[in-house]
Parts: sequence; C-alpha cells; structure tokens
Amino acid sequence: MAKWRTLGPEETYGEAEIEARLKEELPHWELEKGWIRRKYKTSGWKGTLMVVNTVAHLAEAAFHHPDLTVSYAFVIVKLMTHSAKGITNKDFELARKIEQVVMWQPGTEGGALEGTPDDPRFKYIRYD
Repeated sequence: MAKWRTLGPEETYGEAEIEARLKEELPHWELEKGWIRRKYKTSGWKGTLMVVNTVAHLAEAAFHHPDLTVSYAFVIVKLMTHSAKGITNKDFELARKIEQVVMWQPGTEGGALEGTPDDPRFKYIRYD
C-alpha cells in the first residue's frame, strides 16, 4: 500500500492522486464529476433499505454525510467534502468504512458466524 502525503482535514487531493488512491484502496469506487462514488447492487427493496440504513449510521457517526441515490435494486453513494469543495481524507476514510461494513461476508472468514445462506430468499446484496 502506498503512503499518501499527509493532508489536513480540509485539504483536497488532485484528480491524479484520487484516481491512484481509488485504484489501490477502493477499486470498486470511481471519480465522477468531483465526487468519489460507488454503486451497490441489491436484490430488491429490502436490501436497498439495509444498505441505506448502514450508510446512514456510519455517516452520522462520522458526522460526514454522503449524497445517496436510492432505487429498487441499487444504492449509489457519492462523497465529497462540501466545505473543502473537493475530495479529502474524510471522504476516503468514510468510503473505506462503508465498503468494509456493507461488503462484509462473515461466512468467508470462518468462525461462528456463517453468513447469509446460499438461497435466493435470503440474498439482499450482490457481492463483488
């Protein structure tokens, strides 16, 4: 993992740095019109609401709020530090936390938690 230059909480990254950091740390995220964004595909409304509520909890705990696009079978999360008018460490940190929690698959880790059964009735998110 590359060591990124140290920035203050409101200092923004340039486009080339953002692209490189996304490629290394958050490969399912992309830079789009000044935002970093990720589309989470779900299996329907129940899964969509679960993703929205998870993102909402993490954003409120961090006190850093993304823009969301919510539809029946997907959620788009967009992050930018509004006060800095660009992408800051706040955006990368929250994106990493969202990615860790939303894409968590306990059944792949071993241990007591088995994860969601391999049955379409219980699927709620489409894992990458």
